[in-house]
Amino acid sequence: MIKVSKFLAMSAIVASALTMIVGCQSKSGPKKITIGFSQVGAESEWRTANTVSIKQAATDFGINLQFSDAMNRQENQIKAIRSFIAQKVDVIAFSPTTTSGWETVLQEAQRAKIPVILLDRGVDVKDESLYVTLMGSDFKVEGERAGNWLVEYMNSKGRGNETINVVELQGTVGSDPAIQRKAGFDEVIKKYPNYKVIRSQTGDFTRALGKEVMEAFLKAEGKNIHVLFAHNDDMAIGAIQAIEEYGLKPGQDIIIVSIDGVKGAFEAMIAGKLNCTVECSPLLGPQLMQAAIDLKNGKTLPRRVLTEEGVFPAEVAAKEFPNRKY
Repeated sequence: MIKVSKFLAMSAIVASALTMIVGCQSKSGPKKITIGFSQVGAESEWRTANTVSIKQAATDFGINLQFSDAMNRQENQIKAIRSFIAQKVDVIAFSPTTTSGWETVLQEAQRAKIPVILLDRGVDVKDESLYVTLMGSDFKVEGERAGNWLVEYMNSKGRGNETINVVELQGTVGSDPAIQRKAGFDEVIKKYPNYKVIRSQTGDFTRALGKEVMEAFLKAEGKNIHVLFAHNDDMAIGAIQAIEEYGLKPGQDIIIVSIDGVKGAFEAMIAGKLNCTVECSPLLGPQLMQAAIDLKNGKTLPRRVLTEEGVFPAEVAAKEFPNRKY
């Protein structure tokens, strides 16, 4: 009986200790969700704002963020994704540098049972189950909005029946926004035979190359250029400098429409040097963090999550500028 009593007493002590341990664990809360995120790079104002949004949202949502900057190189992103798989993160997210070349590494993530979220840009894969959702803008619609604004603007200026020569600064070759923005814009203006894209070349989404390519356009075409369509604001801002150095007035001698809606574009519109920017919001951080939480809780995400955006012509720039967050 004494031995049994001692055993029961010891059992009570062990049970009490276990209760205390479990209690301490429950007070510390559930294990933090870890997201591995591979960013394209820092090629523009938009991309910088996107990175800030993601990092801030991770802090706000209490999520552990493993962040990797690919410096605009696909091989760096693939390496980062493999590192995330090795770390056994809860969710992998990335903004793809290009649309192709992802099958193998995404299959590796799928075998590791780690869900993948595409942020901002899509990929071209045969098996779409390799990622759970694509979050961000509809780039084709953005291109269409730029084209529709241009046609309406020219009509409002009594130039609807003139021959309109357009030069185009494309984004990074092979990237989803470059492909889709071009497709959307082309789809609109092909309805109007007097609109002609006379030069089209990549500016790689950067100001420096946007300026350089615009200089080449001006050297080849000069005053024959009536419109510039830039796939992002940074290239448009670089091109504005080239136009001014050539001796023409941006926004007057050459009508300029671009995409993103960054503060720099609004400043250019207020100065009368840019005519319109089509919004593409980079503030996707909260959306991404909520999606990661939903996945962890077993929820099914929609295959496509679109961001609500607008079109901002120069006449509303001064009023809207104080509201811009990026």
